[in-house]
Amino acid sequence: MNLNDYCPEKLLNAQEAVSKIKRGSRVFIGTGCGEPQQLIMAMVNDESLQDIMIYQMLSSTLSNFIKDESFSRRFLLKLFFISSHMREAAFEGKIDYIPSYLSQIPRLFASQRIGLDVALIQVSPPDKFGYCSLGVSVDITRSGMENAGMVIAQVNPMMPRTWGDSFVHVDDIDYLVEYKEPIVEALPTIKDNEIASRIGFYISQLVDDGATIQIGFGNLPFSILKYLDKKKDLGVHTQLITDAFLPLFEKNVITNKKKTLLPGRVVASLCMGSEKIYRFVDNNPMFYFRSSEFVNDPTVIARNDNLISISSALEVDLTGQVCTDSMGYLFYSGIGDQVDFLRGSAMSKGGFSIIALPSTAQNEKVSRIVSHLSEGAGVATTRGDVNFVITEYGIAELQGKGIYQRVMELAQIAHPKFRRKLIEAAKKHHYIFSDQLPPSEDDLIFLEKYKSSFTLRNGKTIEFRPILPSDEFGFRNFFYSLQEKTIYFRFFYKMKLFSHEILQKQWASVDYHKNMSIIGLVQKRGHKEIMAIGSYAMEEDGRAEVAFVVSEDYQSMGICSYLLEMLEKIAKENGYSGFSATVLRENSAMIRVFKKRYPNLTTSMLGGSNVGIYMNFEDTSE
Repeated sequence: MNLNDYCPEKLLNAQEAVSKIKRGSRVFIGTGCGEPQQLIMAMVNDESLQDIMIYQMLSSTLSNFIKDESFSRRFLLKLFFISSHMREAAFEGKIDYIPSYLSQIPRLFASQRIGLDVALIQVSPPDKFGYCSLGVSVDITRSGMENAGMVIAQVNPMMPRTWGDSFVHVDDIDYLVEYKEPIVEALPTIKDNEIASRIGFYISQLVDDGATIQIGFGNLPFSILKYLDKKKDLGVHTQLITDAFLPLFEKNVITNKKKTLLPGRVVASLCMGSEKIYRFVDNNPMFYFRSSEFVNDPTVIARNDNLISISSALEVDLTGQVCTDSMGYLFYSGIGDQVDFLRGSAMSKGGFSIIALPSTAQNEKVSRIVSHLSEGAGVATTRGDVNFVITEYGIAELQGKGIYQRVMELAQIAHPKFRRKLIEAAKKHHYIFSDQLPPSEDDLIFLEKYKSSFTLRNGKTIEFRPILPSDEFGFRNFFYSLQEKTIYFRFFYKMKLFSHEILQKQWASVDYHKNMSIIGLVQKRGHKEIMAIGSYAMEEDGRAEVAFVVSEDYQSMGICSYLLEMLEKIAKENGYSGFSATVLRENSAMIRVFKKRYPNLTTSMLGGSNVGIYMNFEDTSE
């Protein structure tokens, strides 16, 4: 469509268009990289415009003027999210931050709770039917435009034309300003590093093939996407598309084939990045851009089975409260899409959420796993909404767990030098037992190589990993599920109690070198339960004493043999030359396991019905 032929009366230059704005107006500006730069600059340069209230979600261009005192006298900036460009101004109190869930912002406009007089937007040129596209900024821009008294659009041929609910007819625009300029680019300022690599590694363990993912705002979420490049048939339902997705598209990792809501389509409402991603989404039917009240609606999100939400945080306290928008009293970012997606993923069949953050800040001077949130810090996500928390030191699973378990889970993934202080603070708050031992202060990344899985003859898969202090309640439940005979074979007497004190003594302070315990876990109704444990503990003469216990439902399935081989490998790495074991004479099944692995083992009678078994690693049957 030729605008000069169709609606010449609407065509103005930028200065003429912004002159239509009256003093005291409430002006909405399109989001982030979709913002109309030429219109913004013309508005700021028009000295006649006074007492203008500006609403925007992510602001970039205005950061060039925010330090100017004359700007602050003429404009009041109200932001729903504080971008890195605006952070310093926010700290100085030059910005009014509006905390709000992204899914609800469009309703604030529609209900006139936030009234809008003018909307400044940017669109692609119209097609032959007169439809322009909001391009990379549909999010809250559509609602801002629909609920403003007057709409001024910058028509930019460099704006991508996106599919979905992005189209607006020229008849619905009051004034059009044709101006070609590059779209704002937004790339991360922090390069990938070892911390991001380790966090990405842990996240990749939780994301299964065929899952639908959401990635939040920020540098860390941007960095960790690359660690999903070995997955298959991922889907995407997310607020924001960035350049970080491009390698996953190019490697055909993201196919959207397994999505249950809009299969085959990437659902998003915003795109921010480089010209490369803008050209990729341009007229690409794979992308389905919708406004935030759809994309971020938890009930819509939940229609995606296996929806995994991945977002970041500034602080997480030991009870699971999450702060995302402020550093103490200083507003830093925004609530954004986190709560919407946490609640949507919780309602999704097979879905869950992940909060990812580095364990420290300020060059390791402060912990981001804290005993309590900083004074002034806001709780963006409640302790009831959090599922997984990941740092470079591991994975904490909080859902359905009490404060005691949460403390232990989160202390385990804090930076080692802060773990003891966190446990001391938790004792002071009466969160945990007063005799609780702190987690190991070692960096336990090396334990990852001791994780494995074993498929039984019936097709069920057992996952094995080293035991952690936070497994206390899980192991307690395992013990009390065992029959008396199984307990007798393991402990040589009819042990009736497995108290906190006993667990503290045996497993709370495993050092993973001299001593090691490996647990086997099975999936049961959305969570994992312990069904086996194999342990060794240091003895004299270069040996370690080994012992096993397996749930009755899983006995005689090769699990002890598998655990024995695992423990042997680990013991060799730690300088041991062999195992010893004390076994009841009537426990013929356990004796057969040892003889199968070590045909040349030796035995001795230890008194009563106890048999001592001695095994050398050099005498294995392999």
